[in-house]
Amino acid sequence: MGVSGNFGKVGQCRGAAHAAHTVYAPAGPGRAGFLAQRVRPGLRQGSDLLIDPSMSGWTRYGDWLVREQMTGLWLDVSRMGLDEAFLESMRERMERAFADMQELEAGGIANPDEQRMVGHYWLRAPELAPNEALARAIREDRAACMEFAGRVARGEVCGEGGQAFREVLLIGIGGSALGPQLAADALGQATAPMRMHYFDNTDPDGFDRILDGLRDRLGETLTVVISKSGGTQETRNGMLEAAAAYRAAGLDFARHAAAVTGEGSALDREAVASGWLGRFPMHDWVGGRTSLMSAVGLLPMALQGFDTGALLEGAASMDLHTRSEQADKNAAMLLALAWHHAGEGRGVKDMVILPYKDRLLLLSRYLQQLVMESLGKDRDRDGRETAQGIAVYGNKGSTDQHAFVQQLRDGVDNFFVAFVEVRRARQGESLEVAPGATSGDYLQGFLRGTRRALTERGRKSITLSIPEVDERSLGALIALFERAVGFYASLVNINAYHQPGVQAGKTAAEDFLALLAKVQTELAGNGEEILAADLAQLLAEDTEDVFHALHHLAANGGAQCRLGLHPAEDRFTGS
Repeated sequence: MGVSGNFGKVGQCRGAAHAAHTVYAPAGPGRAGFLAQRVRPGLRQGSDLLIDPSMSGWTRYGDWLVREQMTGLWLDVSRMGLDEAFLESMRERMERAFADMQELEAGGIANPDEQRMVGHYWLRAPELAPNEALARAIREDRAACMEFAGRVARGEVCGEGGQAFREVLLIGIGGSALGPQLAADALGQATAPMRMHYFDNTDPDGFDRILDGLRDRLGETLTVVISKSGGTQETRNGMLEAAAAYRAAGLDFARHAAAVTGEGSALDREAVASGWLGRFPMHDWVGGRTSLMSAVGLLPMALQGFDTGALLEGAASMDLHTRSEQADKNAAMLLALAWHHAGEGRGVKDMVILPYKDRLLLLSRYLQQLVMESLGKDRDRDGRETAQGIAVYGNKGSTDQHAFVQQLRDGVDNFFVAFVEVRRARQGESLEVAPGATSGDYLQGFLRGTRRALTERGRKSITLSIPEVDERSLGALIALFERAVGFYASLVNINAYHQPGVQAGKTAAEDFLALLAKVQTELAGNGEEILAADLAQLLAEDTEDVFHALHHLAANGGAQCRLGLHPAEDRFTGS
């Protein structure tokens, strides 16, 4: 539970060099510390504080740096302007956030809008699941993924012609694709036993580009279809397009397909009826954007030969660290507090993700979904109207030196930066590209230089540092952001685990498809040229919507169009 009651002095922290730093913790036995308070004479408080005038930058860095020992992840928020007064002002909200997280991990209904538990933390620590049935299911799911991948690697599961699988076509959208894509790009090697390809949209041209590259290799391509409900239209469209390509090649799609889906879903029923090669569960209590450590991510990672155990261990280590209620030693809570402080609790500043590593290019895309889908809400948990969210975008270093750092340094101050450092530059020896300097030295120089240049202009930044890009570090990084998102949502009193806006977009798309069918039917029976406004009047529909439907049909062979000088003068006939 969270902190409450009186606070009592319990000791000193951070060693002799920081003897003035007093630890305070709640009174009572067995309670974790809340805040290691740094008490210094003349400390300037204020939201614009970047470097405390009574402390050197070096001292402030040391005081605000958190290092997680098991995974080697470091978090530096010293340049975000946090101070003791702000932390104290957030005390009650932090108490609530810690209590909310404890209730969530214990199996409470953390997503009351959908009456669901939220259990992605159990995926890396099944022993924490609220009952043995769930714990057993998690372990069995892991084992099933490993067993299937092993059989594929040994050639025991193969295409209908007896060809060993060498390619994987993953069909999914949102978290069902972003997590596996991030893992493959971050961890992949040229020697990987399987090459990955993705249908992660409903773009026909995108389908064709992937299938053109696989046309002669479909017999050795395993297709993994991922959809919890089995009714996600983008994923279903991709599955139907893939199945058609297999048929055109004279192959049985079912003998090259596996499903990751909810038990009893439409996709699950299809896989059973057609005799697919494998079925793996996607549980109701795991959201798509937090599903990487379920079968969604474990199956494709295992097929590529990645160490899924190390990924889970890294995440579990970070979870253990971020359960601490000593706020300024909890990296996830500090991250959430830094976001809150920079954005005034209303998301008024964007988060720019800048990983200085090619392997982490997709991190910004992954975090866009995790952060924005979780935090972009128009109502709080009490039903009151709000406007919450943190916009996320990013590039990579040092590419960003030649892209948008000019604006970050000299333009509108509407952001904070999250630098991601990878301390090991490469495996093996490095060439000196200049006397005494390697390419990795230059990459480090650009990171430090950009960070300093932003600080000189009063721009705030966070720096995350990991030892290297491997499964353990990736697991820790993802777990850190997952809990930071959960904490932040509690700090601003919103539900991080539903996504009503996504459903609204799907409903609007269905409305357009219904309109498109009406337009096409009416146009086919008309036989004469017609204006969009006249057709809209006949159908009692919005004129602009009808105009766009007509032009979509005209561009794709379903209608003919004669352009006028003004959109209102465009005339359409059936094809």
